[in-house]
Amino acid sequence: MPLFADVPAGPPLSAKIGCLPAVSCRGAGPGPHTANLLRKVFASMLNPPDLQPIGIIHSCYPEKFGIPRQPGLVKSATARLEMLAPFNRPEMFKGLDRFSHIWLQFIFHETLAEGWRATIRPPWLGGRERVGIFASRSPHRPNHLGLSVVRLIRIVREGKGIFCDLAEIDLLDQTPVIDIKPYIPYSDRILEASDGYTLPAGSNTTAVVFSEQARDFCRRYEMRTGRKLYDLVCETLSLDPRPASHRARTGEYGTLFWDINVRWQVEADGFLVLDCAEKKGRTDR
Repeated sequence: MPLFADVPAGPPLSAKIGCLPAVSCRGAGPGPHTANLLRKVFASMLNPPDLQPIGIIHSCYPEKFGIPRQPGLVKSATARLEMLAPFNRPEMFKGLDRFSHIWLQFIFHETLAEGWRATIRPPWLGGRERVGIFASRSPHRPNHLGLSVVRLIRIVREGKGIFCDLAEIDLLDQTPVIDIKPYIPYSDRILEASDGYTLPAGSNTTAVVFSEQARDFCRRYEMRTGRKLYDLVCETLSLDPRPASHRARTGEYGTLFWDINVRWQVEADGFLVLDCAEKKGRTDR
């Protein structure tokens, strides 16, 4: 039997709500109570509740280019989650600091205008083979919802505000977060899970070398801000953030980390970070 079969299209969901059977005989169909319950379920599916952002991400990645393709790959990638009212009440976070990691559900806000796609070319397959959108982590999803597990560093209360400091993130700056849940190792970690067409983390890393100017800039920037720019750049570039179609090319690239523009080029044996400079006209977040 094939995995997929053509099924004739039925009436729209709205047409089914009013015609649910109300037969009470056992085995003949749902009774009146069940039919009413199903009507409510179908109605709620047609009119889903509005998703309200509960917080906004302030990330070290102001642009999409450079963001790790999965969470946990860049240990130095940090962000601060700013909670929005009325979801910034301290009692809502009671007990969360006892967990080292949390799940974040969020919206891929920069792809909303681009719509969704039925198939995509995942980078693991070199951009040459298509898979279904539901077999991928692509942001071009029907509802543009994302899910990431990140390290919870601390929960900070500043005035009337609540902030969560995060690490090991793969989130774009200004990402709207719609829910937080604790990561529970005994149920969330599945040791025997298969990894499909993906590659183990760190299986393909690229050597990264810094010029003297770039290394000195990172050192001074870290002393001034406390941000570990050198580690962030090194870990991010080692994963080769270029699109799959650029993997065979040489040339120079620019990647923005916080308010710092990092210029780097492809060498025969890795990447060379040429220089770093503060981006003009950008205020630090």
